[in-house]
Amino acid sequence: MSTRNVEGFRDAAVIAISQLREIYIDGQLELIETANWYPRVTRKDYAVGVTVAEGGLDEPDQKFYETYVCGADRNYSGYCSEETDQLIDRQSMEGNAEKRRKLVWEVERKLAEDASRPVLLYSRFGTCMQPRLKGLVTMVNSRFNGWRMEDVWLER
Repeated sequence: MSTRNVEGFRDAAVIAISQLREIYIDGQLELIETANWYPRVTRKDYAVGVTVAEGGLDEPDQKFYETYVCGADRNYSGYCSEETDQLIDRQSMEGNAEKRRKLVWEVERKLAEDASRPVLLYSRFGTCMQPRLKGLVTMVNSRFNGWRMEDVWLER
């Protein structure tokens, strides 16, 4: 199993190897320096490659269009499905948040069923704070909080 020699990539690869061992498939970790990683991925010079989703925004359009539609630059596996592309377009145009959420899950389900580029894990980030911290507003459409501290203060 090949991956970049970067903490988050290594962690995902170790989890994948561990999960494969549960079904009696042995894997060996091959760490590749970043400068060599993307050229190898482009050449598809790996048996199993583990990559971490770049970008990280919760907005699905960025990830779907960049990673899964036919011919996308970061569609490393070469996955191409006209049906999936149409679903991605439908969810992108949907104005009703609940209907869009359902379409996004339909896209996710289709990608999983097609084994397009299996998701091993979703990273979770949290913001911890003390009750005396006031004025901090975290972002709702990203896993990061934006770190805009103009209106933050400590109440004593």
